[in-house]
Amino acid sequence: MSTLDQRLSALAAELAALPDVLVAFSGGVDSGVVLAAAVRALGADRVVAATAVSPSLPAAERDAAVAFAASLSVRHELPRTDELSREGYRANAGDRCAFCKAELVDVLTPLAARLGIADVVTGTNADDLRAGFRPGIRAAAERGAWAPLARAGMTKDDVRAAARRWGLPLADKPAAACLASRIAYGVPVSAEGLARVEQAEAALRLAMDGAGLAVRDLRVRDLGGDAARVEVDAGLVGALAGRDDLLAAVAGFRRVEVDPRGFRSGSMNELLPDPVRYR
Repeated sequence: MSTLDQRLSALAAELAALPDVLVAFSGGVDSGVVLAAAVRALGADRVVAATAVSPSLPAAERDAAVAFAASLSVRHELPRTDELSREGYRANAGDRCAFCKAELVDVLTPLAARLGIADVVTGTNADDLRAGFRPGIRAAAERGAWAPLARAGMTKDDVRAAARRWGLPLADKPAAACLASRIAYGVPVSAEGLARVEQAEAALRLAMDGAGLAVRDLRVRDLGGDAARVEVDAGLVGALAGRDDLLAAVAGFRRVEVDPRGFRSGSMNELLPDPVRYR
């Protein structure tokens, strides 16, 4: 038996022991694999997916989440969360994600209770637990949500391998963190700021596709002071850097630069002081 087989067996055992489960489904591959694994272990009628809807969730991600949940024939709830009501979230210090996950679990736990479900699970994987500064993971765990992938020892590579094995359409989906992750720490988060980033990314992606520059990973990072930094696949940096016509699609910012290092997941954490980043 391969390591992946062993970990998938452990994942199935974790889920099969439950009477039913509510999966916090962001629309990404991690929580998507948890959702699919739960259906395989329990049956669709004992699984509920819940995707939190707020200004931090791009509309395209919400639509894709709805389609995926429907493909598994599970009940799909779309509760509204209000991260922006939390001062710590709006302030956008290094612990912003803790306030976001606290809001999420504080909404999903009573939803699960109304449905008669005791367990709320997330898509946190084993790599996430080793990734250093992740205040959101701690906040979710403190409120009773738990992570089947992490318990089973499944890494990000394991998750994608499982998705391919099961023929899930999100197997090769790029990482898609919430829109607030695009805003530099210390720059206050607002609904208007989140919408500006979402619109800028959508417009730039469309412009690049139209110019024959098919891009996989793209981020518009709000650096504050109407300055933005664009991250794209490393192989496209050179082609984009000299195209002022394409960068003009990044509306709402007076100064736009292209990061020469290309896309890096969690690059905003690089701006945190080391004692905060690695605690």
